[in-house]
Amino acid sequence: MRKSAPPVSNADHELFVQSIGRVRPVKQIPTAASKPQPAPEPVQSQLDEARVSLELLNSAIDPALIEVGEELSYLKDGHSPQLLRDLKRGRYSIADEVDLHQMTAAVAQQVIAIFLADSKRAGLYCVKIIHGKGLRSRNEGPVLKRLVDRLLRRRADVIAFASARPEQGGTGAALVLLRTDR
Repeated sequence: MRKSAPPVSNADHELFVQSIGRVRPVKQIPTAASKPQPAPEPVQSQLDEARVSLELLNSAIDPALIEVGEELSYLKDGHSPQLLRDLKRGRYSIADEVDLHQMTAAVAQQVIAIFLADSKRAGLYCVKIIHGKGLRSRNEGPVLKRLVDRLLRRRADVIAFASARPEQGGTGAALVLLRTDR
């Protein structure tokens, strides 16, 4: 609750008038009545949602089919299966990532080699390669995804890799465990 101000004594009032002078009230200017604001509408979100259904209708590849059975998974011989399980469950901290979207296979191959070499040199243990799901690859399917799978299986410094968890990119990204020399 709000307390009322204590009464002002005559002596205090006189002291105020001597210090400040006469006071006159400020003229009040009436304000125009403001119109009530409309409720906020998530217009951009609604437009995005509408576009999704159109994109799904025009897509040559069914995104639902891409997710099912298209997970990458690999564990180098001689390593504990627990490593791969922990990787799939997101128990490793991702130290760095590279995004291959819009790259040709030749460029992506060079970028992967440089990225993994730099990561290993920096002593990074877990990295993410974002290859995409190949939804725009038409009849060829996920070109970069297959390239990543093939390249990683051949590398001696790769212990394991698996498709990322859904919140990390799902089947459009691979988490990679690297052998470090430290």
